This record gives sequence, structure tokens and C-alpha cells, in this order.
Amino acid sequence: MNGHVEPLSLGLYPTPLHPAPRLAERLGLVALHIKRDDLTGFSLGGNKVRKLEFLLADACEIDATSILVCGGPRSNLCQTTAAAAEVLGLDCELILYGSRPDAPPVNLRLAEESGAVAHFTGNPDRSTVDELARTRASEIAAAGGTPYIIPRGGATAVGALGYHRAATELADQLRTAAIEPAAIMVPVGSGGTLAGIVSGFSAVGADWPLVGASVSRSQDEAISRIHQLAEECSDLAGNSAPSNVPDVVDARGPGYGKVWGKAVAAAVLARRAESLLLDPIYTAKAFAALVGLAGDLRGPVIFWHTGGTATILEAVVRKDSM
Repeated sequence: MNGHVEPLSLGLYPTPLHPAPRLAERLGLVALHIKRDDLTGFSLGGNKVRKLEFLLADACEIDATSILVCGGPRSNLCQTTAAAAEVLGLDCELILYGSRPDAPPVNLRLAEESGAVAHFTGNPDRSTVDELARTRASEIAAAGGTPYIIPRGGATAVGALGYHRAATELADQLRTAAIEPAAIMVPVGSGGTLAGIVSGFSAVGADWPLVGASVSRSQDEAISRIHQLAEECSDLAGNSAPSNVPDVVDARGPGYGKVWGKAVAAAVLARRAESLLLDPIYTAKAFAALVGLAGDLRGPVIFWHTGGTATILEAVVRKDSM
């Protein structure tokens, strides 16, 4: 696939760029704006919607019959992929690490309601989904089908094209509003979102400072993945390799998917000041990183809200992060 293939139309764009003056005051910032990709408008998918518009277009290009999407039981990507596959009339299988939870989380239940079949590796190691996905792909192909594998987070150069395009959207909003940000904070999991933004900003000549808040990988690993994906994304889009280099801060707390006291406090602050809801796995941890950096930022800040709505609702029920 190349960057000129027409993506599917799933989301509602542009997503808003909302001012958050009360939260800015609490943090001592000149100004704070939230890029609301929690409002992309397709099946609570958040940032996954932009990626899937390109990934599923790629799948349709090869006449795929089955989508194999990798992740965990709470995966936003898996749930949103299942919903999109149902709309497109494609089979969808979830390749999930670990074992089936006694009480299926919201995203897993929604995915299965969309007709997806879940397979579990039986091993909590997240990387175990890769081998199982390859095995299922071989089985589907042997039976005459055409499989398409979407890795964890949709973190491929094709998926990153969704945020290459989103970077242009934000650049237009910032220039229209005459905002010169001191930093743009982006949650980082598998790296595809920030890689696409790096690629997109480079393509339009934007040099605003980007800061990734890594919630699942070490800083070195996150930086390496972002750089590789950004270069591959730029190549697909027909642009030269990006020269802008994002900073990455460690926002894992006690570990991926584990409750972190600073993230809990950050989520409470955001809710009380602006009724802004943050999920405990990604956005609350990234916002906690922003809280820690706020005293050093001398200008307007953009926080890219990547979604996690289903996880937020689940956290409210568990009362462990809100």
C-alpha cells in the first residue's frame, strides 16, 4: 500500500481543539488545549479509528476475508476493529494475550457482540500474540481465506498514516487559532500515533515541540520504535525522512496497565477542573507526565486525548482510578 490509497471513512473530523482554562490555571500553564481524539465518533474507538481507516483500506486492497487483530482483553483497538469488520462484512478474530477473564471487560464484550471470535495465548506476555496470529493466518490461508494481521496498537507504517493526516489537521487548527505551543503531549503505547504525527508535521514544515509519554515501554525502546515507524510512514506518504525529533518521558509508573497513584490524581484533577475524563492505562498516565513537566513549560500546551472511553467507564465501576 502507498500513502495515496484512499482510506476508509469511519471517523468524524476534524476533532475539536478545546481550551481548558481552569485546568491550565491549576497547572500554572499559560494555556492548555485538548485535542479531542476521544471524539472520533466510531464505536468508542478514540485514536484507533484514524489508524483503522488506513489499515482496513489496506486489507480491502488485498481482498482480505478475515481480520486478525492483536492485543489484550481490554484493547480499544480490538473492540473497534471488530465493530469496523462487522460493518465491512469481514470476519474478525481477536488474538489476545493471557487467559479469558472471569468477568469479560467492556471492550471484549463489545467486540464479541460485533461477532468477533476471541483466542487467548494463555501467556500474560504481550508478545505471545504474534506467534498465535501467524498460526491462525496460516490456517485461514490453508482453508482458502485471505487473512490480514493488525499488530498490537495498529503500530505499522500503514496505521501511522492516520496520524500523518491528523498532524495536518492539528497544524491547521493551531495556525487558524494563532497558537504557538510550547509542547504537544501525546500518549505513547506501541508508538504508531506519535510516529504518524512526527511524519505529518515534518511534511507540512511544522516544528512545534512534541513530547511522548510512554506508558508501556522504556524511553529508549519507545524512541527507537517511533523513529523507525516515522521514517516508514514518511516513505509511504512520499515524503523524505522526518528531521524533527520528539522527546519521550517515562510514564509507566509501576508498569503497563497497573494503577499509578500519580495518574489517579491527574485523572481526578482533570475531571474536577474540566469534566475531562482520562483512562487509567494511557491518558491519565500521560497527563500525570504533563503535570510533572508543567512548571518548565513557558507557553501554550496541547494535550492529545487519545480516547479510552470504555476503559474509563470500567474504571469508574471498579473505583480504582477515578
